[in-house]
Amino acid sequence: MGDHNHKEYKSHTKEYIIIFFVLTFLTLLELMIPGLKTEYWHKVVALVGLAFGKAFVVAYFYMHLKEETAWMKVIAAVPLSAVLYAAALILEGMYR
Repeated sequence: MGDHNHKEYKSHTKEYIIIFFVLTFLTLLELMIPGLKTEYWHKVVALVGLAFGKAFVVAYFYMHLKEETAWMKVIAAVPLSAVLYAAALILEGMYR
């Protein structure tokens, strides 16, 4: 009995190489930020933004979220609400 539900294999090698260089570039940016002559909070915002960007790239491409259904993408984004909640608690505690 033949199973006809198989998808045709698509090589991701070229895509992975591009993503590798994107992540390398973002990492180099992260390494340059501490040496900038700017306010501390600018550096923090830039580093956190780059970290979220890199996490998104890894999840979207290496964990194949781009090939998942919309519901799976929503489920993967749910932990972000925990990060926002933690940030709100920290800020509330700082400015109390």
